Amino acid sequence: MSLLYTLGVISMIAGAVVFLIGAIGLIRLPDFYSRLSGVTIAGALGTALLLLGLLLHYPTVGNALKIGLALLIQLSTAAVGGNAIVRAGYLTGVKPTEGTKFDDLATTGTEKRS
Repeated sequence: MSLLYTLGVISMIAGAVVFLIGAIGLIRLPDFYSRLSGVTIAGALGTALLLLGLLLHYPTVGNALKIGLALLIQLSTAAVGGNAIVRAGYLTGVKPTEGTKFDDLATTGTEKRS
């Protein structure tokens, strides 16, 4: 086995572990906002590690361009999608846990809650 193959396997296993931790966080985290944050971060990092492992298995310039584009699209859409879902939850009145200390949107007056 080559060094790149070994690093690719390690990267893919790390990506799978990140996805597993995100799934556990989805069950164990206390409220909607922290659950969605954990899943969004795990989705972005897990995908990045899996794509890195794939690139290490098949290291060509063409594959690097394809994987780089796929990673760019995934990271940008995950961030925007996660933000949109959280905002929709906030605007529909999903309550955070009691331990939440700050609500910046409520103090600025720019967002209206129903």
